[in-house]
Amino acid sequence: MSASAVDRRSFLKAAGLTGAGLLLGFSTDAAGMTTLVNPQSAEPAILSFELHPFIVIDNAGGITLINHRPDMGQGSWQAVPMMIAEELEVGMDQISIRQSDGLRKYGSQLSGGSSTVRTGWKRLREAGAAARQMFTTAAANRWKVAETECYAENGAIHHRPTQRTLTYGELVDEASKLPVPTKLTLKPKSDLKLLGKAMPRPEVPDKVTGKAVFGMDVEVPGMLYASVERSPVIHGKIVSVNEAAARKIPGVKAVIRTERPMPHRKSEVVAVLATNYWAALQGRRALQVKWDNAGYDTQMTTARYFAELRAQADVEPAPYYTTGNFGQAFDTGAKKLQATYETPFLAHAPMEPEVAIAHVKPDGSCEIWAPVQGPDGAIEQVSAHLGIKPEQVKVNVPFLGGAFGRKAYLDFVLEAVNLSKAAKAPVKVVWTREDDITQGPFRPGMLSSMKGAVDANGQVTAFAHTLIGESIQGQVFGSLKEGTADGWAAEGIGKHESPYAFPNARVGWKHVKTDIPIVWWRSVYPSNSCFGHESFIDELAHAAGKDPLALRLDLLKAQTDGESAKSAKRFITVLETLAQKADWNKPLAAGQGRGVAVCQSFGSICAHAIYVSKQGAGVKVDRVVTVLDCGMYVNPDNVRAQTEGNVVMGLTAAIKNGITFEQGQAQQQNFHNYQLLRLPETPAMEIHILDNEEAPGGVGEPGLPPIAPALCNAVFAATGKRIRTLPFDSMNV
Repeated sequence: MSASAVDRRSFLKAAGLTGAGLLLGFSTDAAGMTTLVNPQSAEPAILSFELHPFIVIDNAGGITLINHRPDMGQGSWQAVPMMIAEELEVGMDQISIRQSDGLRKYGSQLSGGSSTVRTGWKRLREAGAAARQMFTTAAANRWKVAETECYAENGAIHHRPTQRTLTYGELVDEASKLPVPTKLTLKPKSDLKLLGKAMPRPEVPDKVTGKAVFGMDVEVPGMLYASVERSPVIHGKIVSVNEAAARKIPGVKAVIRTERPMPHRKSEVVAVLATNYWAALQGRRALQVKWDNAGYDTQMTTARYFAELRAQADVEPAPYYTTGNFGQAFDTGAKKLQATYETPFLAHAPMEPEVAIAHVKPDGSCEIWAPVQGPDGAIEQVSAHLGIKPEQVKVNVPFLGGAFGRKAYLDFVLEAVNLSKAAKAPVKVVWTREDDITQGPFRPGMLSSMKGAVDANGQVTAFAHTLIGESIQGQVFGSLKEGTADGWAAEGIGKHESPYAFPNARVGWKHVKTDIPIVWWRSVYPSNSCFGHESFIDELAHAAGKDPLALRLDLLKAQTDGESAKSAKRFITVLETLAQKADWNKPLAAGQGRGVAVCQSFGSICAHAIYVSKQGAGVKVDRVVTVLDCGMYVNPDNVRAQTEGNVVMGLTAAIKNGITFEQGQAQQQNFHNYQLLRLPETPAMEIHILDNEEAPGGVGEPGLPPIAPALCNAVFAATGKRIRTLPFDSMNV
């Protein structure tokens, strides 16, 4: 399989020489419903029309499938075409893959929220099934036989009685004139040939050999490089700039004052433009900029922020849900527990820092080359920023060298747009590692205020969780009404997502604002809330004198409330499988401890059992056993790889550096003081994927939230010390 590097115009020209073609795509009507469309034309050529297709087939047999979700390492480059190819009855070695360019008719093109497979499972397979059925009808019509005598396989239609065969290329002219079928039957799981099967990812060889093109690799003729100086105190204003030394650097062409457009505000910046990146960086370092911190140096500190969170710990929250009478049950409990759990701000730190090329052209149009998570969002933001029509913006998306939510926040793209417009040339903005880690945006730091009670018989009678912190809905989108609960932040702790049968419960939200910029981070809210939620379940189990895993099962088996009961049943299967796979009931040696945690997020349920052992003054993470119920899936190898990545990233977030602000400045700059888990620190991992026919859930994120609580519960089991603030020093517990 090859990735097409041909631009759309050249592709259509070349395809036109081969005759008629079939294009299938999706159209979204005013009500937001997605339907199949089949543009037609009498012209004997592959058609160029306003609805960009997911499937392009020419009469020479060439098959191109569109990946509409940018690949940032999560495997969409394989997953999307596999869902189409399964029903189209073509092998992965018979297709070429092309990345979408943001056109609206693809629907959402945002890689985020672990949504690619779970939102595309039905509609992408239906596209393949529709095309397959049209080819079957075309072949039956040509042979003048019943369609029931025909079947599709390997990009061709076969006639059972006579063994005749016609390829899709030979049938494309006739098929393109047929109406798109509205009644589609997808294959049962037992008949799937590709989906659910382990196979190599097609882009990996090129990534290993260096042939794959990432954002940092892209070059455009005539472009200038830009390195941008931003205030160390985010949001600081420029007082003065001495650019004389910068202009003396060979290769420097311009020094431009511009702005970093963030969704909630703009910050003043100074950019040095040069003919090569080294000159631009050296010119930036030679700048002498004086900044007015405008009070942010005293206001914007993590110490102040977390103090404000703690001050809200006992304030009545905006509710997500309530059951029974929590206040009365808590007041009358035989044992009452109360604790707060803190999670830090975190940087994304992708291996490829932010980079973008923009060319604002003389005719007012703009072309972008950038590793963004959503090309459709890039078109919307760039067109709005420049005041031009969306169709005047073209976006080219290479592979992303990691993102984790950061590259859905397009300040770096808009910086490049501003500079290109000012310089009247293509401009490539390159962020340094220090820019990436110090400037944000970050995962929000959060506090979970927990309360609970246990009666004299060891039964949990009351449970409360108030999640407190800044809101992405509020800061980034300005859409959170004061006094209401942030619905996004309920992920992982909502009534049906955490279906424990607490007779008296209160789960809610308190909003505390900060000027520290925030955005999504891998499993953003569950990675915060699950820490408090699942750690406190262990505290209740200890108070009740019960095994932590057994208490969870008891609370789940007691659930009888409709949707929650259905969710609880899947939780039970996950935890019982984990108990078996992790030898949960096997006695431990002295100095060892094990902890468990389970969380449902992005449509999947993941549980970890983590084993630790005392090592000097600290602990060593020895083993992580994982059970994941993600419903049906595309490639089990990729499911395991993503889950292993979640384990590593979750451990990093638990025991390595967070982001802290003092005097308005991030104190971490690079990997020397914002460390990642190293290979020798990585524990043995066992990933077990449950096999069922549930609808697909997410894979890229659900494995992360239960890591921190499972780890800290294991530390308590081994040492008797309860960890309630992350990160913690695992070498000195």
